[in-house]
Amino acid sequence: MDDIFAVGDIHGEIAAFEELLTHWNPERARLVSVGDLIDRGTDPGAVIRKAMFLEAKYDAIFLRGNHENMLLDWLANPSEKMMYYISQGGMETIESLLTHKKTAKITPEELARCVEAEAAAELAFVRKRPYYLEWKQFVFVHAGVDLTLQDWKQTSEHDMVWIREPFQQGTNRTGKTFVVGHTPTESLNPDGGADVWYSPDRSIIDIDGGAVFGGALHGAIFSQNGVEKIYSIPNKKVSGT
Repeated sequence: MDDIFAVGDIHGEIAAFEELLTHWNPERARLVSVGDLIDRGTDPGAVIRKAMFLEAKYDAIFLRGNHENMLLDWLANPSEKMMYYISQGGMETIESLLTHKKTAKITPEELARCVEAEAAAELAFVRKRPYYLEWKQFVFVHAGVDLTLQDWKQTSEHDMVWIREPFQQGTNRTGKTFVVGHTPTESLNPDGGADVWYSPDRSIIDIDGGAVFGGALHGAIFSQNGVEKIYSIPNKKVSGT
C-alpha cells in the first residue's frame, strides 16, 4: 500500500463511519483506526462487526483504545467495574452485543456471562487489538507514548491508551510523528473547534474530532510525506454520557 487512511475515535457512530469509508480507496491506502471503536454511540456492536469484516477482507488495522480495555476490564470484574463502565457509555456497547435485551434484575456477573456467550467472536476480535502501528516515520497509537523514555516502545500499555498532557505537552525527540486519538481536539484547539490538532512542532497529530459529542469523525490520508488530505464527517447529534 502506498498510503494510510487513518480514522479517529468512532465510539459506536456506525453511520458516520460508513459515510467516511466512502472516501477510502482500499487499493491505494490501508485503513488504520486509532482505537475507541465502542461505547457511547448509537451501535458499537455494528462498528465492531464492520471492523471485523474490514480486517478480514482488506487487512485493515484497528488499534486498541482505552474503551476497548474498559470493556475487557468490566468482563473480568463485572460487579466492581459495572457503575464506572456504564458512566463511560458502556451500556450502549453491552446492549449492542446482545441478541435480546436483558431484564433489569440480572446481576452484573450474569450480564457479563451473556455477553461472553452471545458475542464471543466480537470479544475475540477486541482482545486481539494491537497497541500501536509503526509505518515509515509515523507511529499510530491511541493516546500517545512516554516521551521521557529512551525508547518510546517501552511505554506501558496503560499509557498507550490513557496518557494525555505529559505526551501532548512533552518534547518529542524520537524522530517519529505520532498520530493519535483519545483526546477530542476541541479541548486542544485554541478555538475549541473539532479540526485535526497539530502540536506546535507538528510531530503529534490528533485526529479525534469528538464525533460522538457532536464534533466530527476524521479520516486522514498519510503518505510518506505527511498528511495529504483530511475528510471530516460532521455529527450534530450529541449522544451518550
